[in-house]
Amino acid sequence: MAGRRFSLLRLFRRKKEEESPGAAPAQQPEEVQQVQPPQEDAGQERTEEQLRARGRFRRAAQTFMKFMGSRRRKARITPADVQAQPDTILTQLTKPDVSTASTAVPAKCDTTTSDLTTHWDTTSTDDVSHCDSVLPGLTEEADATTTEGVASTDAAPVQRLADTPSLEFLEERAVSAEVAITPDGDVQQRPPTVPKLAWVKEEEKEESPRAAPAQQPEEVQQVQPPQEDAGQERTEEQLRARGRFRRAAQLVCRFIRCIWHEEATFMATGGTANSDLFNAQTSAALLDMLVENGAYKAKQVPAIVRCIHQWLTSNVSAEHRLDKTLVLLTEEHPTDVAVTLLRSAPACDRAARTMWKTLISSRWTKEPVLQILFRVLEYWPAHRRRTSDGDERDVFALAATVALWEILQLSHSWCPGGVKDNFPRLLLTLLFQVFISTEEMSEEVETFWRRCREQRSLPPNPNRFAVQTVKALLRQLLDEDVLMAIGRKCGWDMLLKADTHHYAVGLLARELCRVSRSFGRSIAISLLPRLSRGEPLWELPALAFLVEVLHCLNPRQYGPSVLQIISRHLRSQCPERRRLALRGLVVLSRDPAMAKSMRSLSESLLELLQDADTDAVQMTLSAFINVLHFQIVIISTPTALKLLEALRPLFDNEHSQLQQLSMLLFWELLEVTERSKSLKPHVYLSLVPFYFNWHNENQRVAEASWRALFGAARFLKWRDLEDLVTMEQPWRFPECLLEKDRSRVGQYVRQALPFLESPEKPLRKLAIKFLGIAARSMKQEQPELQLICQALQDMTDDSPAVPNLAQETLHIIRA
Repeated sequence: MAGRRFSLLRLFRRKKEEESPGAAPAQQPEEVQQVQPPQEDAGQERTEEQLRARGRFRRAAQTFMKFMGSRRRKARITPADVQAQPDTILTQLTKPDVSTASTAVPAKCDTTTSDLTTHWDTTSTDDVSHCDSVLPGLTEEADATTTEGVASTDAAPVQRLADTPSLEFLEERAVSAEVAITPDGDVQQRPPTVPKLAWVKEEEKEESPRAAPAQQPEEVQQVQPPQEDAGQERTEEQLRARGRFRRAAQLVCRFIRCIWHEEATFMATGGTANSDLFNAQTSAALLDMLVENGAYKAKQVPAIVRCIHQWLTSNVSAEHRLDKTLVLLTEEHPTDVAVTLLRSAPACDRAARTMWKTLISSRWTKEPVLQILFRVLEYWPAHRRRTSDGDERDVFALAATVALWEILQLSHSWCPGGVKDNFPRLLLTLLFQVFISTEEMSEEVETFWRRCREQRSLPPNPNRFAVQTVKALLRQLLDEDVLMAIGRKCGWDMLLKADTHHYAVGLLARELCRVSRSFGRSIAISLLPRLSRGEPLWELPALAFLVEVLHCLNPRQYGPSVLQIISRHLRSQCPERRRLALRGLVVLSRDPAMAKSMRSLSESLLELLQDADTDAVQMTLSAFINVLHFQIVIISTPTALKLLEALRPLFDNEHSQLQQLSMLLFWELLEVTERSKSLKPHVYLSLVPFYFNWHNENQRVAEASWRALFGAARFLKWRDLEDLVTMEQPWRFPECLLEKDRSRVGQYVRQALPFLESPEKPLRKLAIKFLGIAARSMKQEQPELQLICQALQDMTDDSPAVPNLAQETLHIIRA
């Protein structure tokens, strides 16, 4: 506009110089005709009408910005003051560097804007009538400019003001716009709005005295905008220009009101009440201007995010139009942007997907946005997060899950670095979501999920969607074969059941470790803080996962913390937790560095040896054997006595695995225990069971019995018995034993009698022979002799060989 006025001033000066006595009056109309733009061919790409409309819209919007900016920085000035200082105004118009807003405003604009600032909150939703009453001065300005041609549109644009008007004054209930941007992105500033009649008359006072006074009114009249009979003189194009400007002004008012004041209808309907507002390119340009120039406050960021989302919802074909604006806004306010997006679009519609993809694709916003998303994921069912506008509504973890799933789908061919770096954290959080959404579903979560399903197609249950997200996450780092292997073992189905969830978690952990030990190590490290905090809801699945990946950890580094977790679960009332704790203890006991640390668990392990759970007893025996095998820990005599008492019933247990392990532990215990007289009675009582099990059909049990028997003979320092075992001459053992220790023959007989009913035929025969040898060294009055005779007489068997042997032995005893 400034360039337009400069050209008009030069034109008027030329006219005055030409109006000398020698100049012909008939040339004046030709001079006036030169102001008119040349007509161009209508078939050109940009017609004269388009240029005119573009110029008028630009000048109108710039005038609107200038007008509102002047109200921010300077006091209002009456029309009389405007006419009283023409030199200042003309000086501002002639300066190419316009650094401050003019103080001259039309009286009518001042009045109407004052009315706007007084009644902003009570503004009617009828924006057309509102803007008609607020901006008549601006519309008259636009109408006036339609008669001036398009000469100024080719002029170079004036530079942007150095002190761009801030939008802080919107808190004072006023409206401001810095600039109006055309769809193709051109931006210009316009000089302060001044009534044309005022500045033209001021210039007449400076004209040369040579000009004829009678011709001056005619000159001025040719450039003045029409003041009377506007309806008759205004052409159809002028009416269209005024309508375009009025609509632009309405758009600016409504758009800024939506951002700064957030009408109830906008908030309640999610922007549908202003859907036409977001269909225009001008609203996107205004968002660009606000964010790029920083013309907003922190508390207005959530409203801007909602406007961006609504604009993308209304403009399907221009989904990347506001990418730069969104990234700039997120760089400054990542929390407000991410949390507001989760609240505004929890079901992650098309516009939200575009926004998430933009944020994840930018290296400046990817990491902070992902961290906020992960933190929301970790809080079930919702995370209370406060945004800059004071909103403290909960953000549901499922909303973050939906967003993460969309991010993983968008990045199917590439995995964001933040997802790879946080893979253990994400996997554990999603597995917890699967469990908790299966175990318990609150009413608020069900309501939230039902609303999400109304907006888009989602699985009926949140736990199934969480499993889908787990699969999508694993596909980023693992082959499809791993997922198929888990599916073949029914792992995905077991995840959806509360009673089998921990089995599925353990299966998943084993498959991950099979693919890469580094995965198992990183996940185990992430699990330790969770288990240390003692989260009761997910302790069992977490413990199952830890046990499967425990061998990937360095025991020297993480062993103490793991041992602390396990010791707490050894005393648990839940059998499954005890089993998992013992499995972890077996893994730790294989490392020599953990042997001394496990000494403190002796009492708990001794109690577990008497447990009815066979698996628990078996793992307890294994842990003891591993610790004693390194011969680092010296077992005290009281502890050894308790351990021997607990082991003796297991020597004859029906489970061969328990028999084998109990005998091996006996042997290891004698190797690391100091010889003591208090231990010898327990060793004597274990010789007969070891002798019979030496002949066991199970080769492992037989070998373990041989070792235990050898260890007992060496502990008792019975060299002849030790040599007998070493040379493997079992048939000599009964005579050697009974002759070596005649005082305990009765005890040995009572230990041998149960083997007459052994399911193994060789052991029954061996028991008959042992009793026959023992009877020969007993007196007739001993009660044990009567027991032997009665047992042999009542003995029956499917095989005739065994009863025949019993009768022969009985005959020998009686003889």
